[in-house]
Parts: sequence; C-alpha cells; structure tokens
Amino acid sequence: MKDVQEVRELARHIRIETLKMLTGLGFGHYGGSMSVVETLAVLYGDVMRIDPTKPDWQERDYFVLSKGHAGPALYATLALKGYFPVSELQTLNQNGTRLPSHPDRLRTTGVDATTGSLGQGVSIAAGMALSHKLAGRSNRVFCILGDGELNEGQCWEAFQFIAHHNLHNLTLFIDYNKQQLDGTLDEVIKPFDLAGKFSAFGFDVQTIKGDDVEAISEAVTPVRHAEQRPLVVILDSIKGQGVKYLEQLANSHHLRLTPDVKLEIENAIAELEAAHV
Repeated sequence: MKDVQEVRELARHIRIETLKMLTGLGFGHYGGSMSVVETLAVLYGDVMRIDPTKPDWQERDYFVLSKGHAGPALYATLALKGYFPVSELQTLNQNGTRLPSHPDRLRTTGVDATTGSLGQGVSIAAGMALSHKLAGRSNRVFCILGDGELNEGQCWEAFQFIAHHNLHNLTLFIDYNKQQLDGTLDEVIKPFDLAGKFSAFGFDVQTIKGDDVEAISEAVTPVRHAEQRPLVVILDSIKGQGVKYLEQLANSHHLRLTPDVKLEIENAIAELEAAHV
C-alpha cells in the first residue's frame, strides 16, 4: 500500500463530507453510504488508475456503484480527488444540481455508470470488463454491490456471466452490512453462505473487515491474470460504519432528520473533524 495514513485520512474526509451533504439536505441514505467509505478511499486513493483532470481518459480504471443509493459517498470521493469542487457537494439533490440522489454518468463528472435500479450495475460492470478483455486493454473494473441487492436475480445471472467469460479484470465488492431498507437480511431473505455461493459460481472469494483499508488494498492491488478466477471481496461491514450513533441505530438505511437526530449527526461530524488519524 502506498501510504496507509493517507488513505485513512481520505476515508475520514469522505465520511465528513458525506455526512455534511446529507445533513444539509435533511434526509438520505446514511447507513449504506458510511459502510463503503473505506473501500472508496482505497480504490480512489491507492488502487485505481485515474486522472481527475482527464475524467474520460481511455486508459483509466472504471468504477461502478451498483448500490446507487450510496451515491453521496461516491460524490464526496470524487470531489476530494478533484473531479469537481467540494463546495458543489452542498447542491446534492437540489434543483439544477449535477449531483442527483443516485449516480448519473451524463450529469456528474467522474461517474462511469448510471445506477440506482438495484441489480443492474453489476451487469454494466460485466459489460465494461468484457469489452476491455476482448479489445486487449489493461483497464480494470471495480464494482460495489449491496448485500440486500443480491436479492435481485439479475445479480446472479451477471455473476454466472462474469465467471463464464473469466473476467479476471473485474473485481466485485459485496457490502455485507447485514441490513436493507425493510430490515435485516435474515428477516427479509437470508443470504446463507455468501462465500460458498460465490465460490460455487466460479469466483475466488476473500472476506475482509469493511474498515480495514490495508486488507482491502492487499486484496485488490495485484493485477489478476487470465489463469485466475474473477475476485469477489465480501466486506464484513456495519451499517453506518465509522459513526457510533449510526452504527447503534436499529436501521440507518434511510433517515429523515428530526432535530434530535440532526444534533447527533452534527456532533459526529465535529468528532470526525477533530480526530487525528
């Protein structure tokens, strides 16, 4: 890893800016945005080949946020990396904004795929990876899916397609934070043995703590070769990760702020701003 402290610092700032924009709006997807912060910090701060001054650079690595409701965390990442001004984050979901609630590649600089309808982003990522492989290009593709999103059958069709075509240039992350909109995974549809299922579907599988930036980087930094199976990283994460108040809520998937909740979030922002990594 290039600089673990630098990546942790990027994660802290992503978390702060995401909380600020959601709290300024007064509602939004807090829990699932927080649980992907460290993964975004590793990808954009350490692993991916990108050039924010040339967002359409043909040799760049591609990122697809299949769980599009975590768009605010992606926006914070892109702004902090210089794709657009950080001040623009406060326009989230406002009239005329370039930052809709879910990512739109035609509106936001740095977004590679329009997502939000769950199950579809991974299919887009598979198509990207196949096109690069067929053309003999070295571009890598990374995709984050939600664990509740795996209820969509389209995901499993895409996984089978990815393994069949041996898309070793595509890495999947499963944000296993164990909650979805309507409750816990076990209440809605049990995931059973995720690692076992992915292995049976033809993937190499690693399970990593969702906030362990060193382990995430170590898993995905090596460029995979044709003799290797596609990689899926199961992120053992927590809904609201990195914010104690959110972590302790029964369900933080989507919050509409009351004065008391807003105060709790503002206190969390203040703590993060004062923290030293």
